[in-house]
Amino acid sequence: MTTDDADWPAAFPALTEPECLERLRREARPVRLPRGTVVFRPGHPCSSYLMVVDGAVRVQMIGESGREIVLYRVQRGETCILTTACLMTRAGYNAEGVVETEVTAMALDAQPFHDLLARSAAFRDFVFASFGARLTGLMMLVEEVAFGRVDLRLARFLLDRRDAAGGLDTTHQAVAVELGTVREVVSRQLKEFERRGLVGLTRGRIAVHDAAALERLAAPIG
Repeated sequence: MTTDDADWPAAFPALTEPECLERLRREARPVRLPRGTVVFRPGHPCSSYLMVVDGAVRVQMIGESGREIVLYRVQRGETCILTTACLMTRAGYNAEGVVETEVTAMALDAQPFHDLLARSAAFRDFVFASFGARLTGLMMLVEEVAFGRVDLRLARFLLDRRDAAGGLDTTHQAVAVELGTVREVVSRQLKEFERRGLVGLTRGRIAVHDAAALERLAAPIG
């Protein structure tokens, strides 16, 4: 599916109100963003509301020390909570958005966004439902980073991200960014997993050898 198709609203089933849909068809413009495109950076102003039809945008923060953390990904049928916040407060971004896989999307300029937010209950419900769901996810991330055990989070990450061959093509640094920690911590924990026979480590590859044991480790207590 591409944004050239008249069926792009299929990605947003909540936006079926005729007046809202007609305004979006008239005002929103299709965009295609290749992998690696930086959609926004800290301090950049926000000029449009991006509605992702296909692909994924990774939203991340980079600290002064260079430490990174992935906040969330914006995928099909989703929008960016930071973009929504920036449009509503007319403030600049405080994180970075990078296209992870080629993105096709619809971009709605700031003025039509504010008009629809004021006049369309369906659009308003969609915007705030998306905002609320993403905020809940961010609160869970804060809780995990601040209070969660790295070994449990790493076990869950390996299980969720493994490919059909039962592993991940990634680096220790990339995993650390996903978990909001540092490479040394991830490397140390992976070495421990390897010692216990849970994973196998080769350059650029983590093979999951004992998924059942990782599942038991990642299972919530109680």
